[in-house]
Amino acid sequence: MKYSSSIITLAVLVSACSGPVSEELVKQDNVAAVSGWQVDFLDEFDTFNTENWQDQMIWVNQEDQCYVPDNQFNTREVSDGTLKLRVIDLGKKRPCNNISKHGEKHHDTQYVAGRIASKNRKEFIKGKWTARLKVENSGQSGMFPAWWLLGALNNEAPVQEADETVCWPMTGSGEIDIFEHHSDGGPDHYAARAITSLGYCDGGDWQALMLVQAATLGEYHDYSVELLGNDIIFRLDGIEVYRNSKDEDQFPEPLFAILNFAKINDSPMTQNWTMEVDWVKHEVWR
Repeated sequence: MKYSSSIITLAVLVSACSGPVSEELVKQDNVAAVSGWQVDFLDEFDTFNTENWQDQMIWVNQEDQCYVPDNQFNTREVSDGTLKLRVIDLGKKRPCNNISKHGEKHHDTQYVAGRIASKNRKEFIKGKWTARLKVENSGQSGMFPAWWLLGALNNEAPVQEADETVCWPMTGSGEIDIFEHHSDGGPDHYAARAITSLGYCDGGDWQALMLVQAATLGEYHDYSVELLGNDIIFRLDGIEVYRNSKDEDQFPEPLFAILNFAKINDSPMTQNWTMEVDWVKHEVWR
C-alpha cells in the first residue's frame, strides 16, 4: 500500500507523540487527500465523435441563421485538435429546413451555422462542465456564440426518447448558460446564468440569475459551471466569478451540453465568425 509523503510524515509525527498510528487512520487521511473533481468525460476534438455529439437543427429565438449538419459549408469543422463552429454568409438566400418548437419553418436565409449537442450521448446529473474556447473578433453586430446546458427531458428537436416531453424551462428541461456572448453589449464580455422557471411552458426569467463578465474572448479561457447540492458556481479559468445558492434544488435532472454559433439580427456580416473549442469535459466529485 502506498501513501503520499505528507500523510507518511503526519503518521510519523503523530506516532512519535502518541504511540502507533492505526493503518485505518492512515487510510482515511489518504482518501481525504485524493478526493475532489474526477474526469468522467473528455472530448479533445481529435475527430467529430458521434458517440459524444450530434448536429442539432432547430429554430429558436427567431435567429437569422440556418443550422446545417455534417459540416456543410464548413460550419462545423474538426481539425488540428479543435472544433470550429462558424456562421457563414453564402451571399444568397436559400431554403432552410429548421423547425421551431411550435412547428414553424425557418425563413429563407443566406446565413448558415453549426450547432452540436451531447443529447442522448453524454448526459449527467450535476457535476462540473468545462469548455476551453475562444471567439474571434467579438462584438460584431448579431453575434451570439454559446456554451450551455439543457435538461435531458426537453421536448425540442430532435425528440429521440419517449420521455422527452418536458417543455422549457420546467424541471427536466432546465437551462444553464455557461458562456454566451451577446454582441449588442460590445466586445470582450460574456453572460453566465441559470434560467429561473416561472412555472409554465416558455416562462423563463433570463435576468434574475445572470452575471455579465469581462474576458478577452479572442484568447482561450476555461468556462465552467459546478452543480454541488443546491449551489450553482460559475468559474472563469478556475476562479469563481458567480455563485447562485437557493434552498431548493433547481436542476435535479440530467443535463446535456450544447455548443452553437447563432446570428440574432439581420445586420450584414463583414467576415465569417468562428468559435473555436479546444476541449469539453465533465467531472464528478468523489
